[in-house]
Amino acid sequence: MEAIKKRFIYLFTSTRGLALVGIAAVALVTAIWGTLSGPMVEWGIKDVTVRLLGLDLVQAEREGRIIMLYHTIAMTVIAVEVYFITEIVKIKNHERVTINVTITVGYLTSLIFGLIFGYFGHNYVFHGLFLVGQSLVFFAGILLCAALWPWKKEYRLPADSEKSKTKKGVDLERVAFFTMAACTLVSATFGAVTGSYWSNGHETFLAEDLIRIPNKTVLQRAIIGHLHIMVTLVAVGITLIVGKWMKFKGILHKITMPVMIVGTIVTTIGALSVTWLDWAHTIIYGGSALILVAGLFYVIFSWDKLIRDGTADMGLEKPNAWQKIKALTRDPLKFGSGWQMVFMNFNVSFVGLFMAAKLDEIIRVLPHREERITLTGHWHILSGLIATIILFYFADLSGLKGKVRKWFGWILIISSDLAFGSVTVFSMKRLFVEKTAQQPLVNTTMLLTDIGLASVLIILALFLIWRLYDLFQRKGYWSTELTNEKRAVAQAEIEEQKQKLAELTSALEEVSE
Repeated sequence: MEAIKKRFIYLFTSTRGLALVGIAAVALVTAIWGTLSGPMVEWGIKDVTVRLLGLDLVQAEREGRIIMLYHTIAMTVIAVEVYFITEIVKIKNHERVTINVTITVGYLTSLIFGLIFGYFGHNYVFHGLFLVGQSLVFFAGILLCAALWPWKKEYRLPADSEKSKTKKGVDLERVAFFTMAACTLVSATFGAVTGSYWSNGHETFLAEDLIRIPNKTVLQRAIIGHLHIMVTLVAVGITLIVGKWMKFKGILHKITMPVMIVGTIVTTIGALSVTWLDWAHTIIYGGSALILVAGLFYVIFSWDKLIRDGTADMGLEKPNAWQKIKALTRDPLKFGSGWQMVFMNFNVSFVGLFMAAKLDEIIRVLPHREERITLTGHWHILSGLIATIILFYFADLSGLKGKVRKWFGWILIISSDLAFGSVTVFSMKRLFVEKTAQQPLVNTTMLLTDIGLASVLIILALFLIWRLYDLFQRKGYWSTELTNEKRAVAQAEIEEQKQKLAELTSALEEVSE
């Protein structure tokens, strides 16, 4: 019983344990629900899953089920990012505990009861519990914003800090985290208000199905804006997280943080203003450009750091180009966090910009199905790339070292890029292949996509199996993580008490004078 208690404490109180539960939940849902689409349908695996689980799949309700599924996964991913933030950004221990508990109960409630409601019959008690979970996740976001409030004196940076800050010492990186969290709350409210009109002027739909409808309702445009900005904000969040991981600082950091803050605010305004402005996408382009510039500066800094640290470890004072490449790529986890951002530009950003620039001239001339495929792939690729960066970061936290670290990192990079690159070629195929000659390309890209995604799922499954095996060990890595976190929490509480004592002493001295 004591052994079970310790593992429960690890999984549901420590940051690493909570993140492990969240990632495992997403992996499990993705693996099971992924059998309901794609080649799994043709191979008959979907029918097996439906029979084994007793799923209730009415075709007319497909859009509603997909929306429910996306929301449960998205909230879990957001929870994982929140766990990372509460660990790496300086906040009080009681705030960290309250935030983590609230969002954990929230996302698990939504995940469990949302999927039950969507796929196992429609008992509206479960839908109510799904909404309760969403409300708790939202409340956790409010608590996070309060904890991240960057204008508190105790969080100001010293004058000699290499981090981005104002003249009064306000930490602009903390402001960027706060801005991202606050914009997420605003965007979630935007979606919730629209959702409150369901069956009262608003009906279920998938955004890609409306792309060629000229006159969209305000509620439909609101959902489209909500979809775009929430994915963007998750991307901003992981960029800031890996920036802390790589100890981002210096002149590029001082430029990046103001750019990221402005870009996040402008993009949020643009995405939400699609409900009333015809030229809202112009605002989105401006804000997105700033976010991309901030990401580029992170890549430049992180790759330069990897090269300098790597060549120093090799004892090279004047490395040649090949030696610099070896130094850059020797740690695939840290290299991958930047590489996936670069790869994203070729598969998401540039494709999106091209479609926008050539919308009437080329894209709208093609059949509706081709544009729909491209947009669907656009969102899924971005989400998938974000997921891989999260896995790079968590694998590092999990202590992967040596050959295992390299194998995990490179398989994840190569497999995901193979899949996403193939999807991009498939989605844009009609630009360079005639319809009558496209089948060989379709067959090849679909095969490569399946191989890539299968490899990603296999390497992730092996990683999670290792973590599960480690959890059953008396002195596994989980025990070390728990001990280290307890020590860090105790040290933080001591520092908090010292600070309170110093403030009290200062106040008493002022009174005595």
